[in-house]
Amino acid sequence: MTADLQSPTPAPGPAVVRTRPAFRLGPISMVRRPVMVLTTVLLAAALVLVMCVNIGRGDFPLSIPAVLDVLLGGGSRIERFIVMDLRLPRSLTGLLVGAALGISGAITQSISRNALASPDILGITAGSSAAAVALIVLGGGSFSGLLATLGLPLAALIGGLLTAIAIYALAWRKGVGGFRLILVGIAVNAMLTAVIGWLLISADINDVSRAQVWLNGSLNGADWAAVWPVAVAVVLVGGGTVVATFTLGALRLGDDNARSLGIRLQHSQAMMLLAAVALAAIATAAAGPIGFVALAAPQIALRVLRTPGPPIIASALLGGLLVVASDLIARTILPVELPVGIVTSALGGPFLLYLLVRSNRKASV
Repeated sequence: MTADLQSPTPAPGPAVVRTRPAFRLGPISMVRRPVMVLTTVLLAAALVLVMCVNIGRGDFPLSIPAVLDVLLGGGSRIERFIVMDLRLPRSLTGLLVGAALGISGAITQSISRNALASPDILGITAGSSAAAVALIVLGGGSFSGLLATLGLPLAALIGGLLTAIAIYALAWRKGVGGFRLILVGIAVNAMLTAVIGWLLISADINDVSRAQVWLNGSLNGADWAAVWPVAVAVVLVGGGTVVATFTLGALRLGDDNARSLGIRLQHSQAMMLLAAVALAAIATAAAGPIGFVALAAPQIALRVLRTPGPPIIASALLGGLLVVASDLIARTILPVELPVGIVTSALGGPFLLYLLVRSNRKASV
């Protein structure tokens, strides 16, 4: 009787792990993500399109090809005056302010590892607003004489920095915890809002009206002088943040994992928070406190690009897109022209409720 011989089953080999193709250029090495790059390019194209529409709408309407022709050096004399002198500074200010807020929100949400963390919720924007309102309503007084010499952007920057230092010191306990940072920020935000209310009540009616318009977040009257400070901040600080993407990604992994990767935890957190404060303060000084852009832009970018954390460049593009689109709605679609901050708050409020409900469901599960 012949026994059937069966060949032995081969032992399972090591699991094959699929990796993304790498791109190398000298000492620089990065992973190729064509879908992410394509999505970012489409966001940039959408931003340019919305800007052209916003520039073209007004008492003297211009088509998108006419706007592009003027931006490329063509067009008639009156068209160049309308686009370059009257409308382009407003749209550029909205783009840069939105980009600064988007980057600032991406940084704070990455460090705190919480989707609800943003400069306006943490109280940083309120600190900048309190300093700016003090400069507006107390101009010429003994307290604001130094602030008057520094100007509104530096006053807002000082207020935001002092507020951030206070929040960081109160929230620090062998590191900065996400929920602890948010709770301290909400408390500081409430106190600073009370300070702003007291300043408005005790000020002259003319100064109050000026400050009230600014507090709603407005691009009215934006000129080239308002463009350059925000442009410098976005290029320098925002560019530095893009370079430090690895550090920001490591901070998202938690304190212990970041230390194991060689990150100087306290130093890195402080430097990244300083960058977020600077961007939020300069944006607030340029256009007032525009709410919910820093909260919504990174979260929308995260969902569109499907990244593990808020992407910096996409957050900047979506922040600019949100502000410019809101300005377009406030100027042309609504029956009465409103400050852009009112539109962003109306759109961002439901998004905040969505994030709260989503976080609650995660906690329940």
